[in-house]
Amino acid sequence: MGSQLGNAGLLLVNTLVNIYLFLLMLRFLLQASRADYYNPISQSVVKITQPAVRPFQSFLGPVMGRFDLATLACGLVIKLVAIIAILQIAGYGMAPVDDLAIGAVAALANAILKIYFFALIVMIILSWVAPRASHPGAILIMQLVEPIMAPVRRVIPPLGMLDLSPIVVFIAISLIDGIVVGSLIRAAGIVGALVGL
Repeated sequence: MGSQLGNAGLLLVNTLVNIYLFLLMLRFLLQASRADYYNPISQSVVKITQPAVRPFQSFLGPVMGRFDLATLACGLVIKLVAIIAILQIAGYGMAPVDDLAIGAVAALANAILKIYFFALIVMIILSWVAPRASHPGAILIMQLVEPIMAPVRRVIPPLGMLDLSPIVVFIAISLIDGIVVGSLIRAAGIVGALVGL
């Protein structure tokens, strides 16, 4: 009974860490896509993640161009520490350093792909039910997915009312998730079990 409670506790901790990692990667992607910083949702994401990101900003400096390296480094370190702590508590001891690094990178990639996956689903639903929605959430999702949709639209322009670009992007996300992230998770060994949500 005690070990089951312990396992449930570790699973909960891992899930909470992954949710926070999800928010950190959302912050990273909002910056990379130049989404509206003053949008209330952007502000909330920054407010929640700033205490963890601030120490990294002190030595990595402010955001340079599109990419917020401090947020990326913060996500990597938080996931690494969480993996090490969970493995120690679960009694597996210290995993090889390369497995830990691969596992942390896989976790970041997994979070980024999940954000794009869910954002695309919401964008498609919004395009059907409220194509001109002015809600801050709807605007932010459009701003978030536009940088990955625009190059695809240039290659495959909309056919009248039908836009095939989301389907192409979904296929690309699934391939990257299955091939790249899947390979990283397998390469990480026991650490791979702690990657996804």
